Amino acid sequence: MLTGRAQAYLDPDRYDEVTGFTNPEESEHDQFVLGHTGTSISLACGLAKTRDMMGGLDGGSGIGNVIAVIGDGSLSSAIAFEGLNNAAEQGGNLIVIVNDNEMSIAEDFGGMYGPLARLRESGGTAEPNLFHAFGLDYRYVEDGNNVAALVEVLEQVKDIDHPIVLHVHTLKGLGLDAEDAAAGLVKGRCEANHWQDPLSAADRLPGARKYYGEMAMRALEERFATEPGLVVISPATPGSNGITRAFRERAGAHYVDTGIAEEHAVAFASGIAKAGGRPVLATSATFFQRTYDQLQQELALNRTPATLLVFGAGISDADNTHSGAFDIAMMSNIPNLVCLAPTSGEEFLRMLAWSTSAENHDPVVIRVPGDRILDGEREGHYPAFRADECPESFTFIGQRSDLPTPPAPDCPWNRYRISHLGSEVALIGLGDAYRIAEQVAAELTWDPKNPIDATLIDPRRYDALDYRTLDAIAAGHRIVVTIEDGQLDGGWGEKITAYYASLPSLSRDRQTHYRATITPQHVLNFGADKEFTDRVPVLELRGRYGLTSWHIVDRIRTALASGR
Repeated sequence: MLTGRAQAYLDPDRYDEVTGFTNPEESEHDQFVLGHTGTSISLACGLAKTRDMMGGLDGGSGIGNVIAVIGDGSLSSAIAFEGLNNAAEQGGNLIVIVNDNEMSIAEDFGGMYGPLARLRESGGTAEPNLFHAFGLDYRYVEDGNNVAALVEVLEQVKDIDHPIVLHVHTLKGLGLDAEDAAAGLVKGRCEANHWQDPLSAADRLPGARKYYGEMAMRALEERFATEPGLVVISPATPGSNGITRAFRERAGAHYVDTGIAEEHAVAFASGIAKAGGRPVLATSATFFQRTYDQLQQELALNRTPATLLVFGAGISDADNTHSGAFDIAMMSNIPNLVCLAPTSGEEFLRMLAWSTSAENHDPVVIRVPGDRILDGEREGHYPAFRADECPESFTFIGQRSDLPTPPAPDCPWNRYRISHLGSEVALIGLGDAYRIAEQVAAELTWDPKNPIDATLIDPRRYDALDYRTLDAIAAGHRIVVTIEDGQLDGGWGEKITAYYASLPSLSRDRQTHYRATITPQHVLNFGADKEFTDRVPVLELRGRYGLTSWHIVDRIRTALASGR
């Protein structure tokens, strides 16, 4: 409201003008595009360092007072403490405003929040003071909703020559009216206040995240009484992923909110698994980016059997800080990490049951089904095909002895599911993109002059390839099409293209009944471009990337006509 965005909150026609995060295109007061929290102090340290190296406040640097704003919930991020630690050592002008509204996304969780509460209760005088412990100056403002009080204290610390923390106590929701209250919102500590317009969601069916999240929690809760080591972990984002307050209360010690601390959450899960427990870590695809090193080192390198539920994966209309389009390329290239993509709620639960059972010995990623799959299930006709794995009648070529054995060789989803066995064209749709493949298969049959009965395949696993099925496809099809709703570069479809490039050239002879007809030129890969997108409608993105059934059908017919 104070940074030039007021009308975006007051005028309904302008509600979509702002991302809800810092963005220099929205306000001159913002220096960076940010959305993953906890980083403001570190960024501010960098600005202040350059200013001081180039002449300081009064020395022509062009940079004045540097102010970092951070919420009390964001303090649970490790990088916030790293920034505070650096600020105290660095010195110089730096003002850190801690906006303490006693809320994270749900409640605040962590040992620091007891001392923080005592600071509020004592008017900022209680010890121990965690900011003093860092060696930082500190001031407390009780009425942070009082503009005059804020202006007064900011005037007092303006041009200060050392880092200082302004601990400002605020209250959320003071602008709520009777209509908001009727929708369940109240001022102060209210989880429903976070990042939503509750009135627009009234009487609306839950989306895929909450639907499948609640489904998973119900299945896990049934096992709590007999499995003491089964633990659900959320890095501060429970509600958006179907981990309801009622579930959390019933779960007791079987549920842990780590705060906004994804790095800790993954390492914590690995420790639980190492000790014989069965952890299930649930958060958004975009937030798993914050913990890549722990995914690789603490989890995959140690092969500890934790389960990661990835919500919000795939292309979406999110702002440029919350895209879920990068998870396939990020996770599927980590050794020892089993990555699964179910295409129904039933299969999702089977994968979850397996990954959290004694039968599994590896870390497992499950890409939670999205709205495309949920819409199909609600329509009652999806998946349209049911079949077993690749039929044994398939003739397999290129029985190569040099192919690697994937992790979890006994995983029930190592083989692709042939949903429909046709000819000429093989459509392989991963996870949510399977429904696109299904639509393409249907449209290929509609042309009365040249109907194509395409093979339809649900790969289910995307960190490893099913070489037997891919070899069989090469023997009986002219075109292979891969479809994924993630970044194409470094993604899953390109691995299939690379595999076909490695196949030896086979000739018809007495030992080989079929020639390998698939080459890299015969594989069409569809997925998202390598880019950041900012609140672009999903339909527009699908058109941009060619992730529409009509575009894929057109590409297939063009490729067939060209003699590929």
